[in-house]
Amino acid sequence: MVDKRKIVLVGTGFVGMSMAYSLLNQGGVNELVLIDVLKEKAIGEAMDLAHGIPCAPSNIEIKAGDYSECKDANIVVITAGLAQKPGQTRLELASANAKIMKEITQEVVKSGFKGIFLVASNPVDVMTYVVKEVSGFPASQVIGSGTVLDTARLRYLIGEYLEVSSKNVHAYIMGEHGDSSFVPWNHAYVGCKKMIDIMEDNNYPMSDLEKIYTDVQQAAYEIINRKKATYYGIGLGLTKIIKAILNDQDEIMTVSTYLNGEYGEKDIYIGVPTIINGKGAREILQLTLEGEEKEKFEHSCQVLKEMKKEIDKVIKE
Repeated sequence: MVDKRKIVLVGTGFVGMSMAYSLLNQGGVNELVLIDVLKEKAIGEAMDLAHGIPCAPSNIEIKAGDYSECKDANIVVITAGLAQKPGQTRLELASANAKIMKEITQEVVKSGFKGIFLVASNPVDVMTYVVKEVSGFPASQVIGSGTVLDTARLRYLIGEYLEVSSKNVHAYIMGEHGDSSFVPWNHAYVGCKKMIDIMEDNNYPMSDLEKIYTDVQQAAYEIINRKKATYYGIGLGLTKIIKAILNDQDEIMTVSTYLNGEYGEKDIYIGVPTIINGKGAREILQLTLEGEEKEKFEHSCQVLKEMKKEIDKVIKE
């Protein structure tokens, strides 16, 4: 168990503040520090949250601060970055955000921080790679939110489809947090029964599985079309990762993790089932991927490798 239980959040936009709000509601954190380039916004957000402490399950110190606060933090969560503009490619967005990520990481490390980086800025897989390269930290101490939200969406939709609790759905979205993600259906279970067997035994059309995945993949676009941004789901997902670290839970989550030979890939961050505990990414679970699933994973890795080529230039600047 971690005693200090101090979290520093860099970036007080919708995603960061949704995480902060869910942390306040769930408890388990002793101190939360907000950092933003817009210092007055960080102060205002801290005040607004702090006024809810009397209604929260436990006491927590909430304040705005600067990078010196990172020195004794357990986790630094980075949600800062630019949103994708109309007409802007993902690569252009990645290059712009990589510069921001580099500056933030340098400031955090300068403080003497020795804890765990948790990255949620997009494109999250390559942004997590930037933080690892710039910080020089062990890969286990730098993780991204990966496909945690995608996986939550998948479990929710499977639960709705079968009319069972999503908490009893054990299925994963793997790969890039983006359009090249996929579901390894051979490793999807409801309770202790394979999803594929449930479909066959009930004469459900297998095409429904593809529809479920498409609904997951398109979910962000659907939400953005209606309300301009998504943030509650990822806010709760980040809180779940934080609690898995602080409580040393050894919980399996599809965070963005550094591959060093696993799945036949190296020097890349991507969403794979990983055991998360007080030390960060304890261990990657290697699922047996065959045929089409293996091809989809390789394709997803290739998409990220192409983006990483440009990002490496930013890192070396």
